[in-house]
Amino acid sequence: MNTASPRIGPVHTDLGARTVGAKINGRHVPLRTVLGNGDVVEIIKGAEASPQLEWLSYVVTGKARAAIRRAVRQKERAEVAEIGAKLFEQIAARLPSKIGKKAIAAAVKRLDLEDEDELMYLIGAAKLADRDVMEALVPGSTADISDDEEWPRQERAISIRGLTPGVGFKLADCCHPVPGDRIVGLRRPGEVVEVHAIDCLELANGVDADWLDLSWGQRSSGAIGRLRVVVYNRPGTLAEMAGILARNHANVVNLELTERDNPFHTYEVDVEVQDLAHLARILSALHVSEAIAEAERI
Repeated sequence: MNTASPRIGPVHTDLGARTVGAKINGRHVPLRTVLGNGDVVEIIKGAEASPQLEWLSYVVTGKARAAIRRAVRQKERAEVAEIGAKLFEQIAARLPSKIGKKAIAAAVKRLDLEDEDELMYLIGAAKLADRDVMEALVPGSTADISDDEEWPRQERAISIRGLTPGVGFKLADCCHPVPGDRIVGLRRPGEVVEVHAIDCLELANGVDADWLDLSWGQRSSGAIGRLRVVVYNRPGTLAEMAGILARNHANVVNLELTERDNPFHTYEVDVEVQDLAHLARILSALHVSEAIAEAERI
């Protein structure tokens, strides 16, 4: 990996990808340290090290920048695919027959994907619906299952008290209210009513809308909860997080890596939950895991 002269560099790409630090004249220094004439440089490598985005602030060659970006993208993709593999196990368990390599290869072909890794990545990134995966694995396996019965649209399971019959509504994306939260509605001319949790920060900023006193209908269940999960950056932690979500029957709708701050990675995870109690159980399970540094609802 090349770095700017007179900073440390050039360094062979294979060594650069595993760099964790450097010594100049026997003394540990940051990688961005400026070199002097005659300095003796020693690159320190680690078996589990990988390129970091902050390196882009002090490399100068196009080749080095491209190598860093490529390495970071590959690592992020591998992490999402790892989650996808765990979710795939949950999907496969719902099928009438055992799923082996042959069925997976056939599914990859039916979905017009490049390979099994791409399948796992798309599942982990919530870009493939469970039903589509099941149908690709075992054609016809979902034919007798209605959309409403097995793959309910969460909004169809929700009713709101306090609205005039026939008035449309949507759950706010800023606070992701779930059944069990105290809620209010915001009504603007020509728009559907926007349902917020009572403690939503958007409400504290002041809004130009009519406020409605709302509550959940008696049989309301199912909504999207958003979590902020900080995991330790070490092998197996993402698989552990995915396993916790799967064991608690939380379907991952969206997953986004929002921050890298070694030794931590921070994710925003949107999960389908039945109600506030279900969401609380998921958070409790995440809190006791040694793979998870922090977990909270946002």
